[in-house]
Amino acid sequence: MEEQDYHAFALESDHSDVLAPYRTHYHIPFHKEGQASIYCCGNSLGLQHKDARQDVNKELDRWAGLGVKAHFEGDPPWFTYQDGLVSIMTDLVGAKTGEVTIMNTLTVNIHLMLVSFYKPTKTRYKIIVEHSPFPSDMYAVKSQIRYHGFSVEDALVELKPRVGEYTLRLEDIEEAITLHGEQLALIYFGSVNYLSGQVLNIPSVVSLAHRVGAFFGLDLAHGAGNLILNLHHWQVDFAVWCNYKYLNGGPNSLAGCFVHQLYHADHSLPRFEGWWGHDKKRRFLMEPDFHPVPGAEAWQLSGPPILALAAMKSALVDFKSAGINNLRKKSISLTGFLHSLIKSIEDPRLSIITPNDPEARGCQLSILIQPPDKRIFYQMLDLGIVVDWREPGIIRIAPVPMYNTFEEVYQVYTRLAQMLQVL
Repeated sequence: MEEQDYHAFALESDHSDVLAPYRTHYHIPFHKEGQASIYCCGNSLGLQHKDARQDVNKELDRWAGLGVKAHFEGDPPWFTYQDGLVSIMTDLVGAKTGEVTIMNTLTVNIHLMLVSFYKPTKTRYKIIVEHSPFPSDMYAVKSQIRYHGFSVEDALVELKPRVGEYTLRLEDIEEAITLHGEQLALIYFGSVNYLSGQVLNIPSVVSLAHRVGAFFGLDLAHGAGNLILNLHHWQVDFAVWCNYKYLNGGPNSLAGCFVHQLYHADHSLPRFEGWWGHDKKRRFLMEPDFHPVPGAEAWQLSGPPILALAAMKSALVDFKSAGINNLRKKSISLTGFLHSLIKSIEDPRLSIITPNDPEARGCQLSILIQPPDKRIFYQMLDLGIVVDWREPGIIRIAPVPMYNTFEEVYQVYTRLAQMLQVL
């Protein structure tokens, strides 16, 4: 395809994009002289919804005007404020009613889930993780292994791609699970590897885990709001995710948690308990003994911060309105367009390590720079292209279907190609 054809495709795609109006719902960060940047970093921090400020201010006003009475007065009262958001989130991750809650932040939820689902014994104590998971995941897993008195060197199995490759093959995952099967307590993967952008074949790996008697847990930090998920049907045991990336909930916003309904009445699972996980109808009886809320909400410890919930409210409503199927369809086209454009740049320093198959990737493309040259990243920022850099020499570009356009993707290509000619 000629360059003018690329541009024509971008313009036509934007013209026919039924999701285009959602872009106007978000603040686009400025570049120089008041010009909007090309923001392709929603895989790190999503943009602020234009209604977030008024949603937060509404709750500040209720606090000022009602004080403690706002817990049970208003629309909705704070006591049930999260219920509507949980309902949207439940649909977004393919869960059943009662399997999802919004609580804490991501790493806190990882630990709470590991308390329940990592139950090592002398013979079954190993955890399999993907290669290069997000560091916080690794810190949590390693600390839980040590807490239970095991050696990380013995108990942790990190699956690595084959030499010269950057993504995992399903057959290699299956081989590792079979090899460690009798000693395997848990498999804990990211739905999308944050570094390579590879999407895990979740149903297949869940099946493999259960076949050898291990639990399967999922980090959806890069999957929620990015992929079509079906956690209940796939029989994922538990999942956790943050809401500040694709879900645009605000910096370090409250996180999500999924517990399959198979475990809601399983009293053999250990669990840390707190007041907000207590039966809602009995919560204010101030009873000394814990009576859990049915479902994932039983894992809640404290009441969620209302201002944080308010900040994420309008963005979640957008996901309900736009529909994850529509967003995913646009994402495949948008990232596919970027993939084709980057591939057309004849520069030996660049290689895409994210899978070519659209079903094996989400929004993000990871571009390896060899030898590593961070000047390319800094120059992209200087040109108004907001992306991020991850060692060793990887630039991550994530065109988000909620607010990015095909014209922006084309501009990323043209500015990058021109810049590479002089670097």
